[in-house]
Amino acid sequence: MGFEKVLEKIFPGALGEVGFVQKTYSELKPMGFRSENTIVSVCICRDEISQSVRSIIKHVWGEAFNLSSLAGMFFAGKTGIKAAMHHAPITDGKERYVFYGMSHIAIDSEGRIGTCRRTGRQEESVACGALAAFQEEMAGGRLDVSLDIEDVEQSLIKMRLIKKITYGRIPELLELTKITLSAIQEDLENTLKGVVDTEKSDYALITGIQVHGPDGNYVWPSSSYAIVNRERHEIKL
Repeated sequence: MGFEKVLEKIFPGALGEVGFVQKTYSELKPMGFRSENTIVSVCICRDEISQSVRSIIKHVWGEAFNLSSLAGMFFAGKTGIKAAMHHAPITDGKERYVFYGMSHIAIDSEGRIGTCRRTGRQEESVACGALAAFQEEMAGGRLDVSLDIEDVEQSLIKMRLIKKITYGRIPELLELTKITLSAIQEDLENTLKGVVDTEKSDYALITGIQVHGPDGNYVWPSSSYAIVNRERHEIKL
């Protein structure tokens, strides 16, 4: 089964990155979010093959605040969110924020999940490498969830995700990627609820899974919504 069939099977409705970002913009524009009055923040993996979506977001929305970490995890916390908010334009007495949060995974031309090719390297590679390393630790029965000061982000990934995995289970990479997306969304939502004053500000949260394919990247949309004048509006992508 090749890439296209696997993509449609496990990520139905996935969009090319350009189409995904353009559609989020067109859905948010009638709600008052525009490039000139909104600050965008991006929380994706540090992986170089993930950066294309950040470039597209910059093209559509303008420069974005970077909340990214390994695996796309949200570790910037209240300080990171507040910093982004304090950089927002003030239009008609209101601030507007848009947050993109994504985990990521690769699918190669043969439809193998987690496998990709990187420029200049002959051997196969994996995405997300941080999640694959976490999975390997679990499978080897040597999971260490203490804080390694020389590997802080990977330590935090393990500490955060192990709470969402049933004891004794070792999820496959696809499931682990979806668990990671759930954690990213939960952590962004909980932080936003604690720091955004919806009397004065509107915001939107856009989440999904970035999929690296042999011909480019895609995004499988997940939960997306905007809070405008304290009311929640679901965004269908």
